[in-house]
Amino acid sequence: IHIVKYRSSVLEDFRNAKNNKKFELKDIVGHFVEFSGDQHGSRFIQQKLESATVAEKQMVFKEIYPRAENLMVDVFGNYVIQKFFEHGTSEQKKLLGDKLQGQVLSLSLQMYGCRVVQKALEVISVEQQAALVRELEGHVLKCIKDQNGNHVIQKVIEQVPSQYIQFIVDTFSGKVYQLATHPYGCRVIQRILEHCSDSQKWYLQQNILQELLHSTMDLVQDQYGNYVIQHVLEHGSARDRAQIIVQLQGRILSLSQHKFASNVIEKCVQHGGYDERQIIIDEILSDSDDGGSAALEIMMKDQYANYVIQKILEVCEPDQRDRIIEKIQPHINSLKKFTYGKHIIARLEKIIGK
Repeated sequence: IHIVKYRSSVLEDFRNAKNNKKFELKDIVGHFVEFSGDQHGSRFIQQKLESATVAEKQMVFKEIYPRAENLMVDVFGNYVIQKFFEHGTSEQKKLLGDKLQGQVLSLSLQMYGCRVVQKALEVISVEQQAALVRELEGHVLKCIKDQNGNHVIQKVIEQVPSQYIQFIVDTFSGKVYQLATHPYGCRVIQRILEHCSDSQKWYLQQNILQELLHSTMDLVQDQYGNYVIQHVLEHGSARDRAQIIVQLQGRILSLSQHKFASNVIEKCVQHGGYDERQIIIDEILSDSDDGGSAALEIMMKDQYANYVIQKILEVCEPDQRDRIIEKIQPHINSLKKFTYGKHIIARLEKIIGK
């Protein structure tokens, strides 16, 4: 049942006024909560708060603070609360932060409340952060797997000092593969790999990375897991990168033809060192054992693998690139017949400058 909200004459006047009357915050005293729950009224308050005086902010705050819990989960009201976290006085931010206590979990799982929690975590004191985050202990997995809650966990990892979030990292133990192959879990793992302090880095590399590297072959072929491995290749240590490439060795051709894994092979080429690229190139240029087509020929015509060849041409050292170009040239005429082969020719022409 759709409930039609009763609108006060003040809100009606405001909605009908268009720009005939220049409304100010003082014109809607007594109606701030109502305006916050209205699409146009909420936007008006948000805009005014950005340049409001301390007295004006207090005038609005006094009315909305007792109703803050309701506004936090309201489709339009949540934005007014967020604006106070951005532009409110330090006292107002603290009071709103206190309002979150006891409700962090329920707000984190709610479509609009989760945005308020994220905004709060960006601005409140470390003491308040620590108090609020403790409420998520024991509920981390539930949040990670929730379409709203996962954003809160990501924000916690980004904003809260590591000594207060060890319980989040601990939650991952033994569950890294399960989370890396989850649509939201894969994002959270990427945040952890980015934002943990050095004291935790050792713990992480031993645990989370070891679990990831234990399942590399499965992860690269997973629609979500492949992003996590790509992330390690981009942001991880040279040692992690080398470990991944060693595990993929011998499977370069089949993985390059795979919808998800081909992106990982591209990242191996992009972020690998000279020797690691050499491993990949050698494998691509080796003739097949059964006298069939060499890997290079298959890859150039494949809808996914052709991008790996393009990446090699784009980033490799001149001597490596010349080796590949030399092998491609005899195939140029046959490549013209294939949609994906044309991409290779276009890339070659760019390089050779024809």
